[in-house]
Amino acid sequence: MSEQLKLLESFDNPNINKDYLIKIKVPEFTCLCPKTGQPDFAIVYVKYIPKDLCIELKSLKLYMTSYRNIGAFHEAITNKICSDLVKTIAPNYLEIKIKFNVRGGIYTEVQCRNINDVWTDTLNLIKSDS
Repeated sequence: MSEQLKLLESFDNPNINKDYLIKIKVPEFTCLCPKTGQPDFAIVYVKYIPKDLCIELKSLKLYMTSYRNIGAFHEAITNKICSDLVKTIAPNYLEIKIKFNVRGGIYTEVQCRNINDVWTDTLNLIKSDS
């Protein structure tokens, strides 16, 4: 288990018999460009429909802050965050979107999604949120 993954904590879903959408915005995400070592700034958007567990927000903040000194490509970071959250809470639905600030005249936005194979969005929570 990675040191970052160990930072994430969860708690029991208080409404286990009902599907609902949780949205989280992390407006001050930073990491390092693996090529130049310069900081990359971004906004991270997390949307999920919990199954048995929910993510504990203070631990999520510490987890996100742990990327501050890590050099990685935008695509790798987005997919790692998605994978780590799936490992921690195994939600019915999870979407990570990271909007990186401009670098060299180019904006980058990376999205990653995970859907539980046995779950169905009967309340159209995903479609109604688009």
